[in-house]
Amino acid sequence: MAHTARTPSTVSPHGDTAPVMNAIVHTRYGTDPSQVLKLATVSRPAPADDEVLIRVRAASVDRGTWHIMAGVPYPIRLAGFGLRAPKHLNPGRSLAGTVAAVGRAVSTFTPGDEVFGTCDGSFAEYVCAKPAKLALQPPGVSFSEAAAVPVSGVTALQAVRDHGRVHTGQHVLVIGASGGVGGFAVQIAKAYGATVTGVGSSAKLDHVTALGADHVIDYTTTDFASGEQRYDVILDIGGNRTLTHLRRALAARGVLVLVGGETDERWLGGMGRTVRALMLSPFLGQQLGSFIASENAEDLEVLAGMLQTGQVRPAIDRTYPLAEVDAAITHLADGAARGKTVVAF
Repeated sequence: MAHTARTPSTVSPHGDTAPVMNAIVHTRYGTDPSQVLKLATVSRPAPADDEVLIRVRAASVDRGTWHIMAGVPYPIRLAGFGLRAPKHLNPGRSLAGTVAAVGRAVSTFTPGDEVFGTCDGSFAEYVCAKPAKLALQPPGVSFSEAAAVPVSGVTALQAVRDHGRVHTGQHVLVIGASGGVGGFAVQIAKAYGATVTGVGSSAKLDHVTALGADHVIDYTTTDFASGEQRYDVILDIGGNRTLTHLRRALAARGVLVLVGGETDERWLGGMGRTVRALMLSPFLGQQLGSFIASENAEDLEVLAGMLQTGQVRPAIDRTYPLAEVDAAITHLADGAARGKTVVAF
């Protein structure tokens, strides 16, 4: 990644000295992080009346980071990330850091508070964020650990609790259990009293077991739908398996939750499968569905409590400096990560 020289300040047209910061800048869509993400010195933002200014200490990477960077599938551009070019400074969303200043209308946080949550453009030394998407960082949790939680942890929580409606005594299958969302889903489903089976590659099964899965399945050698076990809830995270295949492993009154999907199709990506699931579900005993995660402070607070009690612990695979965000995204996109990939600075 290209580096720009650090300068102590930027001079405005009026001759005033304005504070600056280092940030990753994203001005065009593309699939190669090294070509579309650059480290630059830019003006430091100032919070609006309803915002919090955060000194970022860590951010994290997830599959959504790559999609926002690449601008595919194309509907993601219509979701507010920019139609022809990226709307925000960079594709980062999850963060943890220290409140540096608050807007006049903000009463929930004060300077010095350690917080975690989501924002637009978290690969920067300072960002502005809405209080409704932040929570206090739990004591004893590092910035890197907290930054790993917001997008992936909230998605997993909503998949398990709200859409899977997991409860004690159920058998839950988590497909993609070694990834960011999948790792949290295994732990949260266990916290809700389920017996959890995690599906992953042979090289990552020890990682899935360490997360607390009761059973593991190596998808490279074993078809999870070929045995006698039928699951009350299946969470298919970032998968591309057919609905017919997934339903074979689902109990007659079971619930299938599609948590994203990965294909090379630029117009719909994995959404075609989601549409078919929603159309088919009303005619079945099984419930098939999907959802778009909602970023909110309430769920962050639930996760903060789970972090404090030890029910959930972020599994961090690698940590990169800010200047190597491109390498962090490449590591994730290559499928090499076991858990979360973090950017700490």
